[in-house]
Amino acid sequence: MGSCCLSGHIHDGKPVGREEQHGGIDVYVSEPPNGSKAKTVIILCDIFGWKLTNTRLLADQYAKAGFYVYLPDLHEGDSIDFDFLQSAEPPLKVREQQSVVDKTAAGAKVAATLPPWLLKHPESKSLPIIDGFINTVKYIPGTNKIGTLGFCWGGRYAILSAHGKVDAAVAFHPSLVSVPNDLQDVSRPLSIGHGDKDSLTSNSDAEKMKEVLDSKKNVPSQFEIYHDQVHGFALRGDFSSEKDKQAMDTAEKQGQDWFHKYLAE
Repeated sequence: MGSCCLSGHIHDGKPVGREEQHGGIDVYVSEPPNGSKAKTVIILCDIFGWKLTNTRLLADQYAKAGFYVYLPDLHEGDSIDFDFLQSAEPPLKVREQQSVVDKTAAGAKVAATLPPWLLKHPESKSLPIIDGFINTVKYIPGTNKIGTLGFCWGGRYAILSAHGKVDAAVAFHPSLVSVPNDLQDVSRPLSIGHGDKDSLTSNSDAEKMKEVLDSKKNVPSQFEIYHDQVHGFALRGDFSSEKDKQAMDTAEKQGQDWFHKYLAE
């Protein structure tokens, strides 16, 4: 079983949304300035869950852009701890200075933590939670069109939601994707962002994904390649790197532009 969602940095900032419950699920909610639910975005988190500061800050950015944003706890309180992010996959500069012993210890921690977590959160368990939450949001008064925005682990489920379950979907560095199977039933507008240094999704698989989407002449799609970007770049990039920050900003614009176009009334 492959790994997912490991690399990245925790960002500074204070989220401005609030926590609620919808359909029995804890949810971080961030409202647009006008409070309208006409364009709703559901963020499908990575393995670090709904409380990751980066994800909440990004939810706030989408809200500022005019979207009503829900960030649900899809792991039922069982997300992987933030500390695992740095200990298992430290920044590149740190990693280059690690000894063989340090690298071996980090690899052992990944092997002991990630596969068991993935086994506890298989598609057979996670997909009904996600589909159920989408249906819950559909019946919230004021809701019109709905989009899903997924990252890493959640990126694959954003792709699956484009099988007619939502009005539009966006996925950045999706992991554990079955290519071409997961793309074959896409019937709603889908935008994907892929880093060409992603160690979890090969450029060959990325090209196959693009080919499947391009073959769907009646379904709008977009597949953007981000050069010199690793897995997790759109959510957990390094703000101290101008190139990484620019990639994050561009990815944010990619998602917002897609939703502005396909969630329009």
